[in-house]
Amino acid sequence: MEHIATLDPSKIGRANEITQVTIGAGAVPLEEFVAVSRYGAKLVLSQEYLERVTRSRALVEKFLAENRAIYGLTTGFGDNVRKVIPQEEAVQLQLNILRSHAASVGKPLSAECVRANWLMQLLSLGRGYSGIRPEMLSLIADCLNEGVVPYAPAEGSIQSLSVEANINLVLIGEGRAWYKGELLNGREALERAGLKPLMPACKEGLCLTNGINGATGIALIALYDSLVGAQTADVVAAMAYESLRGTIMGCDARLHSLKYHSEQSGSAENIRNLLADSGIMAKYKNARVQDPYILRSIPQVHGAAKRFLRDAATSLLREMASCNDNPIVWPEDGDGDGLMGGNFDGTYTSAYADTICIADANLGKFSERRMDRLTNRHFNGGYPPFLAEKPGVNNCYMIAQYTSAGLVSEIRSLCIPATGDSIPVSANWEDPIPMAWWAAMKAAQVAEKLEYLLAIELMAQARAFDLTDTSVHGTFAKATMNVHDLIRTKIPPVTEDRHFGPEIETVYQLVKHGDILKTAEKESGTLKF
Repeated sequence: MEHIATLDPSKIGRANEITQVTIGAGAVPLEEFVAVSRYGAKLVLSQEYLERVTRSRALVEKFLAENRAIYGLTTGFGDNVRKVIPQEEAVQLQLNILRSHAASVGKPLSAECVRANWLMQLLSLGRGYSGIRPEMLSLIADCLNEGVVPYAPAEGSIQSLSVEANINLVLIGEGRAWYKGELLNGREALERAGLKPLMPACKEGLCLTNGINGATGIALIALYDSLVGAQTADVVAAMAYESLRGTIMGCDARLHSLKYHSEQSGSAENIRNLLADSGIMAKYKNARVQDPYILRSIPQVHGAAKRFLRDAATSLLREMASCNDNPIVWPEDGDGDGLMGGNFDGTYTSAYADTICIADANLGKFSERRMDRLTNRHFNGGYPPFLAEKPGVNNCYMIAQYTSAGLVSEIRSLCIPATGDSIPVSANWEDPIPMAWWAAMKAAQVAEKLEYLLAIELMAQARAFDLTDTSVHGTFAKATMNVHDLIRTKIPPVTEDRHFGPEIETVYQLVKHGDILKTAEKESGTLKF
């Protein structure tokens, strides 16, 4: 199916290089989704896109004129499905769903997650089976392009209904939104951006509070960050092989050929390629019988995590290409049907958001253990305690390792699956519930924590590189040394204790935006996934 994207390892970490994305008949790749959501790439709705939406809208108008019994057009919502809505109240029905459903609480959703919500709505509702007007979808695209960011409290949602309602109130000139850093009422935010609000037509309020698009959008952000994290973890692991002077035999292709997981073999190959010209690896190849688990099992653990993420990508990219609406407007022989069902269900999104958490937890716990070994004088192979210049007077990365331990603990708590939970709502009309919103929010948090873990370990690895006497131990590989040098362009060598918090944030940005990965790949080529 040509409109379903596939995972392309060569594009991981490169979303920030994309400046324009067109939604048409073909697939929207994950990196383009992130380019719009995070990096503000301009969005274009193709003529083909607008035409299929227009055809679908004409069918909804036909249904309404004929007063057909169709959920959300001529009936109430949820348990109110039994209530018939007169035609003269059709618009009020759509206004009411947006207003009444905007009941989420707490801190607002981040700008990139709001944008991911809107982009998912454009993709799902734009498939041509929802009956929303092209004008409404064009207004969403204009808001994305002009930088209008709705204020949407992010807590207390079981799917995405209440958050989506808060976001989309802005389209009708209500709610609140940021524009150029200023929080305004919805109408004023639109006017400042040169846009005009739209009253919701029949079915549009229901389309805009679909329930799963927001959670899927956030899960896609978490997936992308986790893919970048997984590939970056191989780079950091290669540095650990050198700093801890491991034996590359743990990555021997013959060994991994006997485990039938391509992701494991790929991780082992990545490390071999990154370290192909390493004098340290050549010297220590046979220096010990085998390394401790934390080194010799990196390909197995990283490979398993990548397999989880590959499975998540398969499902979430299919969700991204799907029409997740209810009812579906199905055209047929000049007429059509309103198909009432459950395409809005979030079980796919929820289950694979939970899977992302588990994948990242495995990558993260290995990073923290490598960080501990490198800063622990009893196991680090001769480096000073905590990599300090003057141990005792200086603490160096002692507490940075505490931070890693804390992050791993937080990730473990967030790995409790949301998918199996359910609380009945809407007078038991909506039961069971997949809890996709919380699953996606957890996944986004866990992915961010993984990036911080890798950033902290990278700082320690760079410090170990500085402390290594290459005349004794051999030279570093070009790929890993280039990563070291990139870090040193952002933070100076450690000569004494200083405020390390801002430096963690700096290296975290290098991880998040793919700079570490791209720097390594200049020497190794695209890493296998």
